[in-house]
Amino acid sequence: MKKRILIHSLLLIVLNIAFNQASAQCAMCKTIVDTGTKNGSTVAAGLNMGILYLLVVPFMAISTFSFAVWRRWKATQKKAL
Repeated sequence: MKKRILIHSLLLIVLNIAFNQASAQCAMCKTIVDTGTKNGSTVAAGLNMGILYLLVVPFMAISTFSFAVWRRWKATQKKAL
């Protein structure tokens, strides 16, 4: 039991450190995009497209998995009748 508590505590510490570093990076990206936009740079458009790309992939995976589960569930419902 003590080993499990130790592992969970270490995991929480590592995740907290990773979150703080990721949060700091977001602030840096925001600053760079704001500065670039004022100077006429198209960095903001590229950053937005990158974010959309990173969002689409997990949503498509989850949607495909959910559709496959739903379809299999419907097939088992028809067999039961």
